[in-house]
Amino acid sequence: MSDARYPFTAIVGMDDLRLALLLNAVSPAVGGVLVRGEKGTAKSTAVRALASLLPSIDVVAGCRFACDPAAPDPHCPDGPHRTATAAEERPANLVELPVGVSEDRIVGSLDLERALSEGVKAYEPGLLARAHRGVLYIDEVNLLHDHLVDLLLDAAAMGRSYVEREGVSVRHAARFLLVGTMNPEEGELRPQLLDRFGLTVEIAATREPEPRAEVVRRRLAYDADPAGFAARWADDERALADRIAAARALLPEVVLSDAALRQITAVCAAFEVDGLRADIVMARTAVALAAWAGRTRVIAEDVRTAAQLALPHRRRRNPFDAPGLDDEKLDETLQQYAGPDDSDDQPDPDGPDNPDGPDGGPDGGGGGGGGGGGQDGAPQDGGPGDSADSPADGPAQAPAAGGEGTEGAQGPGRAPQEAAPVAAGEPYRTRVLKVPGLGRGTQGRRSRAETDGGHTVRARRPAGALGRLHLAATVQAAAPHQRDRGRSGRALVLRRDDFREKVLEGHESNLVLFVVDASGSMAARQRMTAVKGAVLSLLMDAYQRRDKVGLVTFRGSGAELALPPTSSVEVGAARLERLPTGGRTPLAAGLLRAHEVLRLERLRDPHRRPLLVVVTDGRATGGKDPLGDARRAAGLLAAQGIAAVVLDCESGPVRLGLAASLAADLGGPAVTLEELRAEGVAALVRDTRAGHPAASSRKAA
Repeated sequence: MSDARYPFTAIVGMDDLRLALLLNAVSPAVGGVLVRGEKGTAKSTAVRALASLLPSIDVVAGCRFACDPAAPDPHCPDGPHRTATAAEERPANLVELPVGVSEDRIVGSLDLERALSEGVKAYEPGLLARAHRGVLYIDEVNLLHDHLVDLLLDAAAMGRSYVEREGVSVRHAARFLLVGTMNPEEGELRPQLLDRFGLTVEIAATREPEPRAEVVRRRLAYDADPAGFAARWADDERALADRIAAARALLPEVVLSDAALRQITAVCAAFEVDGLRADIVMARTAVALAAWAGRTRVIAEDVRTAAQLALPHRRRRNPFDAPGLDDEKLDETLQQYAGPDDSDDQPDPDGPDNPDGPDGGPDGGGGGGGGGGGQDGAPQDGGPGDSADSPADGPAQAPAAGGEGTEGAQGPGRAPQEAAPVAAGEPYRTRVLKVPGLGRGTQGRRSRAETDGGHTVRARRPAGALGRLHLAATVQAAAPHQRDRGRSGRALVLRRDDFREKVLEGHESNLVLFVVDASGSMAARQRMTAVKGAVLSLLMDAYQRRDKVGLVTFRGSGAELALPPTSSVEVGAARLERLPTGGRTPLAAGLLRAHEVLRLERLRDPHRRPLLVVVTDGRATGGKDPLGDARRAAGLLAAQGIAAVVLDCESGPVRLGLAASLAADLGGPAVTLEELRAEGVAALVRDTRAGHPAASSRKAA
């Protein structure tokens, strides 16, 4: 394998990643691995290195679905295969799934035109067929559409792929080792999808200089002489591949005792894990661990290691929970349910044939941690300032809160009279805020849109290849021409112009951009606690609806982009928690900054429609005409057709109604903090072309 090596000490958690990958190579029934980590930590590198360690496979000659000659798939579209058919040997495939992949590219495409007009099942295999008996690698799995992730995980669980199109179906075997990687800063997977991955590991680059320097040395050595570098590690790779094969052969002989099974179920119950999938995954992982160590009996240490790999990601209860496991509680549970022989067990996690430990080989390099020639070849951007929760991103602390319009107020980052950040209130369920009209954005759960899923609203002629056939419309289009086409039997005579496809309407995700007033007026009467609680609630709603979020704050003398548009609401919640208050209220600056952010985002993602949420009491200070400047900035946003809603934070017995006036200028509604709470009530954002109904439809209190 001609890939650069990484010393495991350079990547925190790389030992766990290596072990998780190898356990799946020994027993693919474990259910795959999800690798979570910051950029430049060799996630992709380790996965690609695993593929070259897998044993070669025998396949039926000419079969596009990699059927095993000893047990060919009876449903193979290229079959049926006779038992005496010719075979050929080839390496196991590593199939990489691109982020922008379509459903047809994954499962394969079926030519409905030929199927209906010629009666032929013209099927082109997809990536699942190529991955059969190999490795399916999904980079940035958290950026894939949810329905595609569901489809992949279903195929991995069932070992079979199905293609259904208007009553025409094709199915084939699809058993593969599933590996997904993700950067949590770019967004989380839903807990339901996290649960479908067997194991999860967290990795991060070390902050120690010497291990990082060793990574650079090895990378440079590889670049200088790839062939020589690969030859240096060939013996270690061969030994590791042989050990995988030996563990696979030993796996059926491993015994999972009732005592070990009770420990597994007790641990899952103690950590209140939903469902029974975790128990099954832990059992399979513990058996694979025993086989990997060369044993035929599962011991307590196998159960402990299996829990550390299989449970952390299954304990998240809300979008802002970080994966984790209480080691002390785990040890107490294992001890409580320990079997009579556990005290005599002396586990060797690295097995009897690996005396060098996990970093065995020259210079302590791991047998399975290979490196590629791509951008993952060396850690990048690993300094402390790159972390989303780094103190460098946090605000400066000050002892006192600045009042509205104080002369000492400076810019957003250095106001000497700003208040220390306050905690957010408890989140709650909010009203549903939607963008009006019909969009064509990424499938989600917020606003109406033409999507790949949903209910049928009409039929149309296909612009390219026929997608979802609208059978009734196709028959209706073809019926008037049957006599002219010489129809003689019961079957319709179809032409290409007859075919119609369905237009489906569902829901899309949006970009929710928060513009938050962090001035001194918001710090009064502990208002910011309630405001942060409201924004946190909207962030949770955005997570559930698969939106992207961004955060603009304004105070002092200007506005700043506290969070560029991202799919990670966790990062948004962290930035919100650290938000200080103080200084004047440059409302116009905040709106103009939002306008610029949305302009740039429209260039990057033109189909994703924005929803602007302005969180303010409507006051504006600073400059000669602050309110006039704010109204002109609001008019600029309204002229661009940007859907907006104003979250009115004004409180007290006397209210000026400034937020409602701002909402009218933006062409959207004003919603008070009290009105934001709802149980399934839809608050539609008004179309700017319908006038300014905010003042009349929403009470400004």
